[in-house]
Amino acid sequence: MRIATWNVNSVRSRIDRVMGVLQRHDLDVLLLQETKARDDQFPALALEGSGYEFVNHGLNQWNGVGIISRVGLEDVQKGFSDMPSYGDPAVAEARALGATCGGVRVWSLYVPNGRELGHDHYHYKLDWLARLRDTAEGWLIEDRQAQIVLAGDWNIAPTDDDVWSVEYYADKTHTSEPERKAFEAVVDAGYTDLVRPYTPGPGVYTYWDYTQLAFPKKRGMRIDFLLGSPAVQERMKGASIDREERKGKGASDHAPVIIDLTD
Repeated sequence: MRIATWNVNSVRSRIDRVMGVLQRHDLDVLLLQETKARDDQFPALALEGSGYEFVNHGLNQWNGVGIISRVGLEDVQKGFSDMPSYGDPAVAEARALGATCGGVRVWSLYVPNGRELGHDHYHYKLDWLARLRDTAEGWLIEDRQAQIVLAGDWNIAPTDDDVWSVEYYADKTHTSEPERKAFEAVVDAGYTDLVRPYTPGPGVYTYWDYTQLAFPKKRGMRIDFLLGSPAVQERMKGASIDREERKGKGASDHAPVIIDLTD
């Protein structure tokens, strides 16, 4: 079984690339973030006859998460329990979407950016992660053998190796100690970084900003992850980052991240 996560940065603008990634990697499940489309705006026609079905959770032109699967799409859940809201008036944003695909409970997650240190959005981000951690731990308490994948754009670089310049990010979000502790808390709750053992070392990134020639200059960040429960970790047989998808006209600023599980 092959599962991938990808911040597509507008599914309507990049549906041709989505279809290309599905076919090129022979994916069973693709988890999308930043679809930037209401449910009625998702480009469903492109998937007709492909063998894939989909679900999208989008409320407006911002955020949005989706799941595309050819191995079933059951028990769809929009948002996790106790997920915090943001704004005035506060609303639950389209940042989490769960479904069971081929016996694996997958979650497409678009963690809040945080914007800047000390900002209300930064505190919202930390609260969001804390509640995700508590909820995800509860799933494993209920069933230690549960097959769960928490995947998406986490907007956190967990280690110094995950950024091109520690100094550059010293006063910015994504690398602050509270954010890194929040990410580590999810790991401590029983979820393992499934990809890192297959893509080790510094300089292995999943995101490159559009500005200042960040991609050709290799100025990136590793912020897209698939974290798996113990039962999923036992099935791991490989993982990769499709850096090539970041190239060319019309590319997303993120690269797809892929895992392979035994049957």
